[in-house]
Amino acid sequence: MTNNFLTTIRSLKLIEGCKAAQIYAFNTAGASTSGSGDGGGKPAPPPPPRSLSVRSASLCYPHAPSTSGTFVADSPLPCGLPVAAALEPALDACLRPVDHVEALAASFRRMSSAEAEGDDLCDVFLEQHALFHALGDARLLRRALRAARVHATDPHRRVVLAAWLRYERREDEFDPMPPPLAPCTPTTPLLECPRAAVFAGESPGVDPVCPCRRPPPPPPTPPAPRFTRNTSNADQMSEEDGNGETNDLWFVIGEEEVACERSCIAALSKPLSTLLYGGFAEAQRDRIDFTRDGITPRGMRAVAAYSRHGRLDDFPPDTILELLAFSNKFCCEGLKSACDNTLANMVTGVEDALSFVDLGLEEAANLLVSTCLQAFLRELPKSLSNPDVARLLCSPEGRERLDIAGNASFALYYFLSSVAMEEDIRSNTTVMLLERLCECAEQHWQKQLALHQLGCVMLARGEFKDAQGWFEDAIAEGHMYSLAGVARSKYKRGHKYSAYKMMNGIMGDYEPAGWMYQERSLYCVGKEKMADLRIATELDPTLSYPYKYRAVALLEEDMIESALAEISKVLGFKLVTDCLELRAWFYLAFEDYEAAVRDIRAILTLDPSYMMFHGKMHGEQLIEILRGYVQQWDMADCWMQLYDRWSEVDDIGSLAVVQQMLSREPGNSSLRFRQSLLLLRLNCQKAAMRSLRFARNCSAHEHERLVYEGWILYDTGHREEALAKAEESVKIQRSFEAFFLKAYALGDSSLDTESALSVVQLLEHANSCASDNLRKGQAYNNMGSIYVDCDLLDEAAECYNIALNIKHTRAHQGLARVHYLKNRKKAAYGEMSELIKVAKDSASAYEKRSEYGERDEARSDLNMATLLDPTRTYPYRYRAAVLMDENKEDEAIGELSQAIAFKADLQLLHLRAAFFDSMGDNANALRDCEAALCLDPTHGDTLELYSKASTKAEAQS
Repeated sequence: MTNNFLTTIRSLKLIEGCKAAQIYAFNTAGASTSGSGDGGGKPAPPPPPRSLSVRSASLCYPHAPSTSGTFVADSPLPCGLPVAAALEPALDACLRPVDHVEALAASFRRMSSAEAEGDDLCDVFLEQHALFHALGDARLLRRALRAARVHATDPHRRVVLAAWLRYERREDEFDPMPPPLAPCTPTTPLLECPRAAVFAGESPGVDPVCPCRRPPPPPPTPPAPRFTRNTSNADQMSEEDGNGETNDLWFVIGEEEVACERSCIAALSKPLSTLLYGGFAEAQRDRIDFTRDGITPRGMRAVAAYSRHGRLDDFPPDTILELLAFSNKFCCEGLKSACDNTLANMVTGVEDALSFVDLGLEEAANLLVSTCLQAFLRELPKSLSNPDVARLLCSPEGRERLDIAGNASFALYYFLSSVAMEEDIRSNTTVMLLERLCECAEQHWQKQLALHQLGCVMLARGEFKDAQGWFEDAIAEGHMYSLAGVARSKYKRGHKYSAYKMMNGIMGDYEPAGWMYQERSLYCVGKEKMADLRIATELDPTLSYPYKYRAVALLEEDMIESALAEISKVLGFKLVTDCLELRAWFYLAFEDYEAAVRDIRAILTLDPSYMMFHGKMHGEQLIEILRGYVQQWDMADCWMQLYDRWSEVDDIGSLAVVQQMLSREPGNSSLRFRQSLLLLRLNCQKAAMRSLRFARNCSAHEHERLVYEGWILYDTGHREEALAKAEESVKIQRSFEAFFLKAYALGDSSLDTESALSVVQLLEHANSCASDNLRKGQAYNNMGSIYVDCDLLDEAAECYNIALNIKHTRAHQGLARVHYLKNRKKAAYGEMSELIKVAKDSASAYEKRSEYGERDEARSDLNMATLLDPTRTYPYRYRAAVLMDENKEDEAIGELSQAIAFKADLQLLHLRAAFFDSMGDNANALRDCEAALCLDPTHGDTLELYSKASTKAEAQS
């Protein structure tokens, strides 16, 4: 069976696969590079784009043409084996400065200047959001959005940014599809409140209480009525008879007369006052013909009511729309504002918004338009599929109409285009939204971003000539990274040498970076290509393309074990679906079907809709095909496998086992919860929240549901609410998870000894409840940590040993700490060595062991930690500090600069600034401080150092 399967794989013509059209970044379908070599011919239009998520894009390998006689229809590998020549790295569709440290420092200076001069800070924080994209830190992105929302001074931008924050947090909601303008829940962040975004006086900084949670004001006591009406129908209002002192003016509309009070009507606006008291003939009349003024008798009675009482009460929407039109015609600002507010409060969803938005735009009702826009934005991406919404948001005419109403901005189209690119980068909707973004761009960074993203989209659509033009426009605005886009476009149009020269030029003009060598490697071959890829990895080890290319190249040379080792390097510190897919592909070639299925199941955990093999086959389908090639486990076997993998610190293997169990029991909330724990450990926050929400929704019992809600609240920063959920769950039924959650929530703060021991007692209660050793081992491990913090080392050692006896392998680390605190450094080192025997590829284990070894041993362990995970910053800081102690200042700066080049980390920047300060290099110290403060403006040590360096600079000037 095995031999037949491999024969099927190898029967595909790899040579013909090499001849297939290459696939460029962002695209997973075979697009034709139809532009002529000299660029003279217009490229043929691309095929209709299909829906594609950028984040879930699968590998880009050509497939063997169906005309080849060797293609086997029932083969589980419709694309054959991967081909190195077809691989291409993605272009970053974001701002990427050549010198990101200087860019961050400049952004901080602009922020400081705007604060000092009282300028608008919202756009400054939006610029930081654009800069942070290249750093890949979701927390920084969210912090920048929050800061922009706080400093938004107008309802329009508040609406856009509140909707954006809610969109980014959509995985955290208990209900995945709450109504777009539903009142806030008790845990909804105030910055996302729909009412606080729209209405003046209800925004953060003005009122810290969410208006949705504020008690309603008592109803005002109405004055004695001058007329009576049925509030459900304005047509039934009738004037009070015999009140000649009040009704001194009648408006004639058709055959009806509407009684009013002249002074009240005149007070509505200056034009009406002039009409009724000025030199016009109407001033002398008590009956004025309004038949041709576009208002009905019903509407005029509402005007009269408002003029007397200053309230709109319960008029129906069509009457209020009449009042709005009347207020615009006669410049009644107070009436217009009241109508605008009232209509805005009537919008509850997309359907209401669609019925009101055109009238709001025609009458320039800014609040109403803002609320309608908010309904559309809070239903993204679904609302973009509505043709009426798309016509308003995407078309040039729609943007002009929004602009007239004060509701078109760079922030709006920045948000919309981001969502559209995430959904389908090649769609016409994405192109139109980016064109609107360009039209709204005013500042240099805004133009750079919009033009560069348009270039990326055109590249993905196969419109290479247009892509080159947009990239060149971005370069003209100062975005040098777009040179890579120009080079890629030229390469696609057949100008390979020109692309090579262009990348050579930028490397001569600027400090070389990993992406420069990576891009240039596309345009050369052989040893030169491999050299560029090697240097790219040295300069930026987080780039995945060099690993993938080298791995596939090794596979083509039949060095499958080396290929697996190469691709596993990047998976050791960055769990991404395309690299997992590539490794699964290798395992299939290596006939290791168990390992292949493991990686496929891990992929499906990260992205349940992932399509394998060039988008040709769903992962579940491939697993089904491979069923006959792997051992089948029942649920008991799966639990044993999970226990073994958990003990071996094999997180990917554990993920795969849990996914297999969930395929049998998709409604098992306990398994969903364990899945979320593993994903959090692997730093897959969004996938973890999705699993946690599934656990909550699948819960068959109230006490379980409360626990999972508590974890969602805890993970989103609502500690007190999480604690309340845990206590409520315990009242219903004592359970391990309820006690564990309560202990975890209480322990997440600085505790005195008495409070800490109460947390230990909660963990003991947890272990007295029914659970498995996987969770109990974690509880004992946490108890040990608390005992260490309380300086109860013997009790801590006992807890760690119990955890180890039930194979909670990570307890070795806690026990090593106990040995170290007891001055048994050698025993601590040995304990960590025991952990490394099991978790031999754990960078954190080597990093921790370095604390217990001698200097040479520490260096060796930290070098290994960097090799396994180059994104960990402690090894760089340690090595730099040692070099500084040895008076090797330039080498110390170089060590830190090596890491900062691909990871602008706060601690690294602060340490380098301190080194520069000690060396008397004040300019560089100031720059690094400013860059660090851009990442965290409240970092105390950096603020102190910045103040010191600034004082020196002032003294020198």
